[in-house]
Amino acid sequence: MKIGVFVCHCGSNIAGTVDTARVAKAAMEFPEVTFASDTMYACSEPGQDAIVEAIREKGLDGVVVASCTPRMHEPTFRRTVERAGLNRYMFEMANIREHVSWIGKNMEANTNKAIELTRIAAEKLRRNQPLYPKQFEINKRVLVVGGGVAGIQAALDCADGDREVVLVEKRSTIGGKMAKLDKTFPTVDCSSCILGPKMVDVAQHPKITLYAMSEVEEVGGYVGNFEVKIKKKPAYVNWDLCTGCGLCMEKCPAKKSTDYFNENLGKTTAINIPFPQAIPKKAVIDPDFCRQFTKGKCSVCAKLCPTKAIDFEQQEEFVTEQVGAIVAATGYDVFDISKYGEYGGGRLPDVITGLQYERLLSASGPTGGHVKRPSDGKEPKTVVFVQCVGSRDKSVGRPYCSGFCCMYTAKQAILTKDHIPDSDSYVFYMDIRAPGKMYDEFTRRAMEEYGTQYVRGRVSMIYPKGDKYVVRGADTLLGTQVEMEADLVVLAAGAEAAVGAPQLAEKLRISYDTYGFYMESHPKLRPVETNTAGVYLAGACQGPKDIPASVAQGSAAASKVLAMFAKDKLENDPVISMVDINRCIGCGKCIQVCPFGAVKEVDFRGQPKAEVIETVCQGCGICTATCPQGAIQLSHFTDNQILAEVNALCQP
Repeated sequence: MKIGVFVCHCGSNIAGTVDTARVAKAAMEFPEVTFASDTMYACSEPGQDAIVEAIREKGLDGVVVASCTPRMHEPTFRRTVERAGLNRYMFEMANIREHVSWIGKNMEANTNKAIELTRIAAEKLRRNQPLYPKQFEINKRVLVVGGGVAGIQAALDCADGDREVVLVEKRSTIGGKMAKLDKTFPTVDCSSCILGPKMVDVAQHPKITLYAMSEVEEVGGYVGNFEVKIKKKPAYVNWDLCTGCGLCMEKCPAKKSTDYFNENLGKTTAINIPFPQAIPKKAVIDPDFCRQFTKGKCSVCAKLCPTKAIDFEQQEEFVTEQVGAIVAATGYDVFDISKYGEYGGGRLPDVITGLQYERLLSASGPTGGHVKRPSDGKEPKTVVFVQCVGSRDKSVGRPYCSGFCCMYTAKQAILTKDHIPDSDSYVFYMDIRAPGKMYDEFTRRAMEEYGTQYVRGRVSMIYPKGDKYVVRGADTLLGTQVEMEADLVVLAAGAEAAVGAPQLAEKLRISYDTYGFYMESHPKLRPVETNTAGVYLAGACQGPKDIPASVAQGSAAASKVLAMFAKDKLENDPVISMVDINRCIGCGKCIQVCPFGAVKEVDFRGQPKAEVIETVCQGCGICTATCPQGAIQLSHFTDNQILAEVNALCQP
């Protein structure tokens, strides 16, 4: 076997702390290495051309590139060696940037380590075998999970690309958090006026099938051929008959149901349509408050419904959809402010969240757009906003910045002045983070045009004093403690992962971080893809995002789906596990540990054996490490290859 080794300078990224010429010279002493050189930028076009030329002129059978992380450039170099006529898997990378030059400045030590890593890669390459992907058919339908603005955008873009879309939303209407907003920053235009037409487009698009009041129950299959089981929760109303006339709501005697759409600022009827622009505009019965369910008698809605749509016997239903790709757009939830006991969140009625304040500002809210204190209905004259509640605070397990709180607080301060011209607004902040287009100008407008007073410092306590609330905090610019009396306190509650996000991630077989947000495959190069092929991310399920970023990511996810659907067939990655049926004892441990459901039990001459589903396997190797018999080997990472790497490292 003839091996070529190419050591990359990466400008000064590697060559600044590694003697690359010495690494190339040492590589010539490795077994079966017949060519070695160092180059300035191996990933550049001249660098790749030099690799192709060397393969052809020297008759190389395999290539080692010692440069940066394989996660970034391995596909690039695989295409390079393939262009020269080699199998793409007759290539190895040694990471001498992230693993060497970026973690130490000792030139001698770094150079020695780079030589060792390059030797390891060469020893593995000596035992590599050509691998060949297989092609399979693809189902060109897409599932979008979540009907917020990101999910709506992804669904519409895919549908406009002439692909069938299945949109699943757990609530009775799409729209997500954006549907609850009064205005949007920095243009202060009507939220429902922007979102409403898109919601209607979803309802009327011939390529979109909408399942509201539904959740994903199970996900099987693999990229291009997913099988998704969807649970349709009972609404106790036949939506095929319901016209959304609202007569049932007007006459319902049970008026103490939880009003989730208005953020629990008031109560609503047991049969309810969340808001006038709801899509689908269908009624839903809350069985926890409906008298027919709690007392066994009432049926007022059933008697009055002109279309006889009420169905108290409705049960859960399950439907199965076949799709080729999945977009997760499950959004976010608002931080629970009751965790700040010192602020009185959830205990003091006039200490509310920013999203609750949005409902007070909105014309479709519980007060008809008139700002009133929840406790007594009086108009507040002094409103204090507190930033970073549930953001940038390790003590409550939320050290990250939620990103949009600074902006929506500035917007609410402006709207407060519009609603109550003689009011005063104060904002306690840590830092103002307004990096978007026209964002900083918007916060300046709140201060300079609307007279909002910004106080730099944290709030330590909020407590009642008569019919007002005392907000005690620090002003770090003045270097003193301050106290001010407020009629209403609005806490800028941060964003956290949606309830149930980790459970859905496990169904989708994708990763999530410490806080429950979904993990992208690469934060820069693959921001909407996951490590499970065919599953994409859109919006705040990946991390806190404002509306423009969520819409952009919805379109980005749709573009990835459409790009994949542009192919008639897909190729699987041949780096998968393989079972030696003679050594397999059928214990099933590999089946239990496989996170992708890629191993199944088969009958072989009356004995149970394991079999790998090639199109599902992601090559993680957990089964290989688990098998007590060593009956499963991961192609391209066999025991012999790994042991050869260890032996190379142990050489003096």
